[in-house]
Amino acid sequence: MEKDETRKEGLIVLGCPEAPAQVSLALYLAHSLRRSGYIPVVTGNPSARRLLAMADPECHYIDEMLDLDGCIEDTAAGERDYALTFVLVHRESGVSYAGTLSVVSAGRVIAVVFGKEAEALASLIDFECEKVVAQVVHNPMPLKKAIDRVMKWDV
Repeated sequence: MEKDETRKEGLIVLGCPEAPAQVSLALYLAHSLRRSGYIPVVTGNPSARRLLAMADPECHYIDEMLDLDGCIEDTAAGERDYALTFVLVHRESGVSYAGTLSVVSAGRVIAVVFGKEAEALASLIDFECEKVVAQVVHNPMPLKKAIDRVMKWDV
């Protein structure tokens, strides 16, 4: 893919699809990215992407959805990169994805850690990235407020 220097993309990495708050968080992040001048791109496993596609069928929030492995491969190969990446973390695999992207991406990486085990998962992050942590499962509002503070999206 030929790089377009005018295209400032923001990546949202979805975690396992069983977290109730994930779809609303992803749509909120996509909306906020677009409002801030980024083109929202989402990656994740097929089930997580399908849930998000169903919530945004006309692509009002999400511009592009990518296969997770292909996205990481392209980023690692330098074929594509993102100015800003949010990794939604509610399982240990999310910590691994955040760690990988913090190494292969030149952009800003933010681990958004949530769920019942948020503090324990956040303690596993021993690599360079920003963290937003809230022990939320169903109610995404505390996490939204924490993201707004970090991103200065307070409205």
